Amino acid sequence: MKRCSFALVTALVIFVATATAHADPLACDLNAYQPADGLTAEMEDDILTVTWSGADGASLLVRFAVDDGQPVIRDMAVRQPGGQWSSLGQNLKPEFHVTTGRRRITEQQLSPLRLLGVEITPEIIEREKWNAFWDAPLVMPGRDADDPAYRRTSDEVRSASASYETSSCDVKTDGGRLEVTFPGLSMGLFAGQLQFTVFKGANLLRQVAIAKTDEPAVAYKYSGGLRGFSTATQRMRWRDIGGDWQKYEFGGSVNTAPVALRSRNRVAIVEGPTGSLAVFPSPHKFFSSRELEINLGYTWYRKDDDASFSFGIRQADRDEIFRPMGYDDQWIEARFNQARNFATGNFALFNAPPGTWQHMAVFFHLSPGTADAANDAVMSYTTGDRYRPLDGHYVMLTHIHPPFTMELADRGTLDYQSPWIPALRARGVNIVAMSDFHADGHMTDPGPLRLAEQHMYHEASRRHSDRDFLILPFEEPHDHLLPGRGHWNTFFPQPVYWTHVRQEGQPFVEEHPDYGTVYHIGSGDDVIEMLRRENGFAYMAHQRTKGSTGVLAAFRDAKQFRADEFLGAEFRANVPVDLSEVRMLEPGGLDAMDDMNNWTADAGILPKFLIAATDSYMKGPEDDIYPTSYVNYVKLDGLPAFDDDWTPIVRAMREGDFFVSSGEVLIDGFEVTGTGDKRNVSAEISWTFPLDFVEVVWGDGQTIDREIISTTDLPPFGKQAFSIPFDAAGKKWVRIAAWDSAWNGAFSMPVRLDEQPGP
Repeated sequence: MKRCSFALVTALVIFVATATAHADPLACDLNAYQPADGLTAEMEDDILTVTWSGADGASLLVRFAVDDGQPVIRDMAVRQPGGQWSSLGQNLKPEFHVTTGRRRITEQQLSPLRLLGVEITPEIIEREKWNAFWDAPLVMPGRDADDPAYRRTSDEVRSASASYETSSCDVKTDGGRLEVTFPGLSMGLFAGQLQFTVFKGANLLRQVAIAKTDEPAVAYKYSGGLRGFSTATQRMRWRDIGGDWQKYEFGGSVNTAPVALRSRNRVAIVEGPTGSLAVFPSPHKFFSSRELEINLGYTWYRKDDDASFSFGIRQADRDEIFRPMGYDDQWIEARFNQARNFATGNFALFNAPPGTWQHMAVFFHLSPGTADAANDAVMSYTTGDRYRPLDGHYVMLTHIHPPFTMELADRGTLDYQSPWIPALRARGVNIVAMSDFHADGHMTDPGPLRLAEQHMYHEASRRHSDRDFLILPFEEPHDHLLPGRGHWNTFFPQPVYWTHVRQEGQPFVEEHPDYGTVYHIGSGDDVIEMLRRENGFAYMAHQRTKGSTGVLAAFRDAKQFRADEFLGAEFRANVPVDLSEVRMLEPGGLDAMDDMNNWTADAGILPKFLIAATDSYMKGPEDDIYPTSYVNYVKLDGLPAFDDDWTPIVRAMREGDFFVSSGEVLIDGFEVTGTGDKRNVSAEISWTFPLDFVEVVWGDGQTIDREIISTTDLPPFGKQAFSIPFDAAGKKWVRIAAWDSAWNGAFSMPVRLDEQPGP
């Protein structure tokens, strides 16, 4: 069809039975449905019609039917206030596909356990394999293929598309949303149901395959979407990674496989003469752990025949090699080897422990306008993939390994602007707490090389900092402080010179003619003393996974753990990902913070916190950084300049005056008031996606419990002050968190109840 057809304005009548439709009887249970203004469901002639009020006064409609046991969207339409219904598609069939591999524990996890003297039993392997980071179940034969325990074979990998056998559905009202669930989904190792959810006040349709497997060691990825769009009247639109608009009008031949689109912000759009339908994944939870943020193509289309096409979201099979930039051969070789290791060894996929209900979600946005307008509407949920500003707070991202210093050394100038700098600034980041000298530089040099590189690190950070962008030159060591060579991060209120080596006869501290005070570290006590003298702190990196497996529990009784200078641990958002969880990083992250505060509740030790971390390497403006990075919103009166004292940042972190967020959910003014057993937990919470729940979490020194307040009646793009009565009897600490319908969230740091003042 010629391009000019897209300029036509066509009046479409949607409530008709098409010639290709073959409807089966459909019996839907509406006992859990409650009619409400702006949210209705009605059965008639084997058709379930769902209508709801969307954004800006729009009305939306989806009609569900069953054809040959397959749930079908008979019609999907949107109407502007006072306008006519605009059809976005007819006889659309939901599509899901899974690829499964075998989850293995990795040597990176086993090594610290062995150093800790832990006997590697089947029970240990079963528990720890679900915390895998360096695992790539789809890469054959595997990075460690020389060891038979790690050699992968092609018969481990299985792929399957969803099939359905259903003649019924359940309709349920949940606050301001309505769920339609079809049983009878089968998909390879998985079985379960297909669920659609609409949200009052939003033009969103969430399509989820909810399924489980009983297999013992499944890691998987999924793709999903809709098929049945018309090549005669509709086309594909998306923005490429450079930000330019692209299109495909299906003038080519039929596809035999999905065509991956490296679409900017993970959005692809079907555009027609009267409206557009955008598809996108969950902004953060769709992404498993990686060391890189290369856009691997998370949306797709497929021309199925001359008349129809499909589109949706997807994951790749493996990572890609980043470009090993530089001039020096040694630099290029080191970066190439690193890039190859990342691409072949670090693509862990999702966990599917036996019996867990995995939620494989696809989001659609229905728009009466053009693809441009639909894209803008979708991007409003992530504020254009930019961390939302909050008065009195500054966005801090931590733990990145560009590596900054050695790249500048290779370039031969401190004035080279590394591409990660504009990439992070564009995301709304104000503070970057670096972790250089982790896989680069002369980390173990006793002084001459190491101190010169540190000086370059400090000078480069000074030069590229700005009034609203502060680079803090910190590190991620893996010696001295933690047992099992666990990894940890430094955080100082000013640049500090120190070495990781203390040679025989070398003093702990010395005055250097060029660099001033220099510390030489040879033990955990040396680390704590250096932090104490410099008013800094340390915290554990990627606890309970990677090179810190088992270390937190082994460290809990150490005097260094109990020291005020040890702040806690990290919230590394995508290690691991289990789509059965309603929060991000429940095991290994949130539970680690809660455990630490139970351990220290009666010991006269300061609370322990979680600092959001990214833990990734090379990156630039073309990369998809936002999905893999939770950040810290630090409460400050102002942002210090590089040459100022950074103590306000250190103080805010030590006192818990920050919260961790994905960017879509923000928490302001968390406090606990009252005396005795009658306390009140309050905070102002704002959100973009419809909010699922707010929770108050507490510990009594032994156990952890919570009260969950459902918020499904609230519309999207809201803000509300929550004041929640709380029985403090026997409780030691409390925190607050909020999570939305796309599994984004935010949580405060815990507050000790015995330290709270009166009202």
